[in-house]
Amino acid sequence: DNLKSLISAILTRTQLPAKFLELELTESIIMEDSIGAIHTLNDLKQLGLKISVDDFGTGYSSLSYLKELPIDALKIDRSFVDGVEDSNAQQAIIKAIIVLGQNLNLVVVAEGVETEQQAAFLRKHRCDILQGYLFSRPIPQQDVAEFVTSFKPCL
Repeated sequence: DNLKSLISAILTRTQLPAKFLELELTESIIMEDSIGAIHTLNDLKQLGLKISVDDFGTGYSSLSYLKELPIDALKIDRSFVDGVEDSNAQQAIIKAIIVLGQNLNLVVVAEGVETEQQAAFLRKHRCDILQGYLFSRPIPQQDVAEFVTSFKPCL
């Protein structure tokens, strides 16, 4: 109930501009109380932060609510990415999520990208952002600055 005031206080205390904060919520959490989630997310969007739906496709979301949610990104769950090279069904689902997200003007992120084949498929179908071990394992906090300055994007 006090999420907006809590996040607002944190932004004030840290002096972080809200546009640099992205809140990720799983699809299943949002669907537990979709009407309440819409109100809460609208409150959070008023602060200026970004909101992503994580693990998209694994819950029981209603597509009718998707158009009502004030979100910026959909994150395709890794379970769809894993084995996409060999599964026509997974390919169809991923292509549909990408088209759906982009037609709703959302950024589409694929999680769990571990192989060049997966990356090639996702790039071919114009997925906006790829995340996964193909690019980097988790990095200790003290090594992040060095990683960021030496990073060479995969295009």
